[in-house]
Amino acid sequence: MNARLRNARKRLGLSQEYVARQMCLSRPTISAIESGQRKVTAEELARFSQIYGVTIEELSDTDKREVMNLIDFKRRYKNSR
Repeated sequence: MNARLRNARKRLGLSQEYVARQMCLSRPTISAIESGQRKVTAEELARFSQIYGVTIEELSDTDKREVMNLIDFKRRYKNSR
């Protein structure tokens, strides 16, 4: 997913700095996400989708499973509190 996010950003001609500002994250955080050093939350993935104009249908099956796992984890965590 990391390379796909980087490629989508580059294809649109967006800088990491611009994306970071749009997402209220730091540029090093965007760099860490794109290089695979940091996982993406479900909320962040939804925000990337909005910024890059990509729908959930365009994600690979692996990406979809990862998103659903994140949502399930968050739901279980919220219910355990």
